[in-house]
Amino acid sequence: MVAHQSLDSRVPAVIREALQDAMEIAIENVPSFGPSVAVCPDVSGSMRSSITGHRRGATSAVRCVDVAALITAAVVRKNKAAIVLPFEQVVRNIELNPRDSVMTNAQRLAAIGGGGTNCSAPLERLKSHGLCPDLVILVSDNESWVDARAKGPTQLMRVWEEMKTRNRGAKLVCIDLQPNATSQAVERPDILNVGGFSDEVFEVVARFARGELGAAHWVGCVESVEL
Repeated sequence: MVAHQSLDSRVPAVIREALQDAMEIAIENVPSFGPSVAVCPDVSGSMRSSITGHRRGATSAVRCVDVAALITAAVVRKNKAAIVLPFEQVVRNIELNPRDSVMTNAQRLAAIGGGGTNCSAPLERLKSHGLCPDLVILVSDNESWVDARAKGPTQLMRVWEEMKTRNRGAKLVCIDLQPNATSQAVERPDILNVGGFSDEVFEVVARFARGELGAAHWVGCVESVEL
């Protein structure tokens, strides 16, 4: 994706197409999360910032919204029944074709949005339709001020608790692309907070969805490392 976004008009079309083909091959490694999944990419104005932050000589051309869009497009490709709810202050309606290229769907998602951030908006939409998928993936920079509360649980947590009355086994994954000192959700058995992004995030989310990320699991991972 980075290479594709770095191309200019002088680059031959065959190279562009080759990069799109390479992306499709890479997506084959993304796991399926099951038939009941919703993915909620943040497309607000703050997501237009560089994924690396602004560092002299090391600022990426790839924005947070580009990564959120890529995650969403990858999930849709491997989970064709996935519900997609891009949001800023409100949920933005969009229909993605799972058969379109991942690059095409990612570009469509990254092109919408702007405005403030309301992380509880996609959960409110699901709740209003009487839905609580087995897995909800929220991809954001967590700069949620539209639904901010002076004290007590965040609005996202309040809505999640209400949703779970319909599906006690539901799980929530919050991927914070620019993690800082705050979060929208409390870490607990049904909620996973992920800071930053790499290819490994897909497998971590899959293991969490399968119930494999308990404390004992991580102890086993550490103990299996040969020193």
